[in-house]
Amino acid sequence: MKLRTHVNLIVAALSAAFVILAAWLQFDGTRRAVGEEIAGANVIATQLLTRILVTYDQSDNDALLTFLQHLGRVRAHEISVRNAHGQTIYASPPSPYKAGREAPAWYSSFILPTTPVHIVQLANGSEVRIEANATRATLDGWDDFVQLLIVGGIAFAVLNAAVFWLVGRAVAPWAVIVEGLRRIEQGDLQHRLPELKGYEANMIGSTFNRMAVSLEEKQLSDRKAIEAEQRLQQRRELDQLIEQRLDEERRVIARELHDEFAQSVTAIRSFAVVIANQHPPESRTAEVARLISTEAAQLYDAMHGLIPRLAPLNLDTLGLAETLEGFIRQWQGRHPSIQFSLHHELPTELGTSATIAVYRVVQEAVINAVRHARPTQVDVSVVHSDSHVRVHVADNGIGLPEDWSRPGHFGLRGLQERMAMLGGTLTLNDHPPHGVELTAEIPLGAHE
Repeated sequence: MKLRTHVNLIVAALSAAFVILAAWLQFDGTRRAVGEEIAGANVIATQLLTRILVTYDQSDNDALLTFLQHLGRVRAHEISVRNAHGQTIYASPPSPYKAGREAPAWYSSFILPTTPVHIVQLANGSEVRIEANATRATLDGWDDFVQLLIVGGIAFAVLNAAVFWLVGRAVAPWAVIVEGLRRIEQGDLQHRLPELKGYEANMIGSTFNRMAVSLEEKQLSDRKAIEAEQRLQQRRELDQLIEQRLDEERRVIARELHDEFAQSVTAIRSFAVVIANQHPPESRTAEVARLISTEAAQLYDAMHGLIPRLAPLNLDTLGLAETLEGFIRQWQGRHPSIQFSLHHELPTELGTSATIAVYRVVQEAVINAVRHARPTQVDVSVVHSDSHVRVHVADNGIGLPEDWSRPGHFGLRGLQERMAMLGGTLTLNDHPPHGVELTAEIPLGAHE
């Protein structure tokens, strides 16, 4: 239901109730007035006529009839005379007031009170009947009632027409507001409402325009955020592709170093040993050959230390668990003063990206701890749940430097980027009472 119709119905109901109440009050007032008038007049008329009729009580009724004919009609009373045989020999003349008109029977039945008929018995056997008749007063009440209904009906119609027109003017801005809301719903966020008449409508219009501005700004902000998210996703996909290509290149270089370069270095060392053995130990040639053999051995060791940094070739043949164990044994052999421990619970298949990520996290964390923290204990834990692999590396070294998060720590930054590409997380915190702990959460099956 429209607001205009709703307000009109309320006003119509209230005004109709007012008209009905006024009609009822008029109706009840007329009934009371007629009742009181008839009751009072009936007592007075009956008593006076009874005393007068005694004077005219004779053997014949001529004097009585002459008196009554001269008396005429006694206001709201009907007087009739019946002889000893029951024949009506006199009746009051009808009232000339509003002659020929009567109030409706239903109205009269509610208005007219019940009054007794007074009968005066005369000595000659005749009787005089005195009966109240308030039909004229009832007709007056009916005329007033009809007049009230007419005036009330006109006032009702005028009032409702005025209210309908005034409410129509008052709610005219609502159509503009509804149209504005419809256009906003359809996506036209640049639509603005004009200045509306009326305090409330103007306030709503101002609020609507501010809302539209906010929605437009939010839409622009959301669009920029979506575009930024898309660019970030594209960058992550590109970074992932670059990382995959780098891993492939590192693996190729590591295999070339292992298969080709290592054999060449071993051959150089063998040739140097042969040359040194073919010449006297104190000769210059033997000394140079031994120097070449020593340098070749150092180059071989450096190369074997570089290969795991480029690509853990053992992952292809031994698997992640044995590769981690070999890595820890290697660093334990290099640093006997540091106690290393490894605990792992790994699934049978992690996926290539997740496997490399776990190895790189352990590798970077252990190397950083040994190089920078001066620890005596390094604990490595790699466990899995139904949804992810958790890598935890803790040491008891000197802790994080104050500027550890400044730009330039590309190792940790690279790990964080790798975790982000896999949908995981990497956190680095102080390990109480002293030391550092690194924790990585890697989803299972991420980016095979």
